Amino acid sequence: MKFLIYDSLTKKKQQFVPVDRNNVRVYACGPTVYSYAHVGNARMSVVTDLLVRVLKTIYENVKFVSNITDVDDKIIEVAKKEKLRIGEITSKFEKIYNQDMLELNVRLPDIQPRATEHIDEMIIMIEKLVQNQSAYITKKHVIFNVKKYKHYGVLSRRTKDEQISGSRIEVADYKKNPEDFVLWKPSKEDEPGWESPWGRGRPGWHIECSAMSEKCLKTPFDIHCGGIDLTFPHHENEIAQSCSLIANDCEPSKFSKYWFHNGFVTSNGEKMSKSQGNIKLVNDILKEYSGSVIRLSLLSSHYRQPLDWSKKILDQSKKNLFRFSKALKDIGNKVDTKNFRQNDNDFICALYDDLNTPKALAVLNGWFDDLKSNGSSNKNLVFLIKQALQILGLNIEDNQSLNTKLTEEQKIIVEKMIQEREIARKSKDFKKADEIREQLKGMGIFIDDTSSGTIWKKNES
Repeated sequence: MKFLIYDSLTKKKQQFVPVDRNNVRVYACGPTVYSYAHVGNARMSVVTDLLVRVLKTIYENVKFVSNITDVDDKIIEVAKKEKLRIGEITSKFEKIYNQDMLELNVRLPDIQPRATEHIDEMIIMIEKLVQNQSAYITKKHVIFNVKKYKHYGVLSRRTKDEQISGSRIEVADYKKNPEDFVLWKPSKEDEPGWESPWGRGRPGWHIECSAMSEKCLKTPFDIHCGGIDLTFPHHENEIAQSCSLIANDCEPSKFSKYWFHNGFVTSNGEKMSKSQGNIKLVNDILKEYSGSVIRLSLLSSHYRQPLDWSKKILDQSKKNLFRFSKALKDIGNKVDTKNFRQNDNDFICALYDDLNTPKALAVLNGWFDDLKSNGSSNKNLVFLIKQALQILGLNIEDNQSLNTKLTEEQKIIVEKMIQEREIARKSKDFKKADEIREQLKGMGIFIDDTSSGTIWKKNES
């Protein structure tokens, strides 16, 4: 079967043809970890997770990379306000983000690189951009010269004025062109910084993803994912700098073959934003609804369309999952879905058509109606339903209460935190050890230090 994907670069839905079908590679811009994840963050993560799951029904080897931005002006601002090291802020919220996403049954990326671990790669990239005259040095800054890349603006299709007004940083007098963007900037004494040919400083936001995607996937890779709000300036700038490293006037597809963007999450028709005061945090919603309820709500509309978030959507999703759970419970759990290979059916055809989740969910609802009429006599139908739920990432058993069972990915996170706590204890950093214990407690994990090591369990009350 053909898998169709809407390419944001060409603005067309087309057949997905991987660069190498034996090594399908997907990259997604991950979170900047200075606060709790909101519903908009979660939509990107859930939709991208579904994309990877669907690709894995076709290709045996799919590699997914999603980064962590752990150095950023916003992080520095929060660290100063809280009087903490930036590492304390980023470590805390990286773990919370991963835990929240795992509650939504979002699988951990195959690789989750951190920006601070790839500074050397960024410096090498910037040096090459300076050498080939795509970038220039001014007042201890290194700036990318947008006029040196003729395809600039092809993704977002913005005019020059729109490019300037949409820039993440204000126009500085040291830039040759107002739309030029920062690759490297100096750090103040009380800010994190690294030594470079241009002095002590830190990278600009955009170069981070170019460095990490190249290091982890190599270019060209197959699909670059992100929210529609990242189209400009972030993704536009990624294309410009990455392609300028490949060849003069290099086509954008030589960096990533396809671009995949999900729509905004709105509240009463308005985009969620701090200025509007309508941000909904995943961590808060998980206190009232299960991860699968939230996940189903996020998948209820087509990923490219705006999703208007409301309690009504959550309650409807909860009712649907309860109905699904009851139907399967009534017929028993006798159908084995191991060693499954997806065959053609209306459900999978809908997902292969640019992840048409509304249509796929309509098919699934129809199957449950048929199941109610025919009962367990139609084992093939039960088989299809269970596989559909598996592909969608829906755990219908966690609908009535919050998750009490941990997935393997969640266990990995808990074990990693316990290892970090043990290291802190051995180095007599008891404050950090206590903080990790409290973080685990907040996740519902209770630990007990024994003579043979730390044991832990998930609270099931």
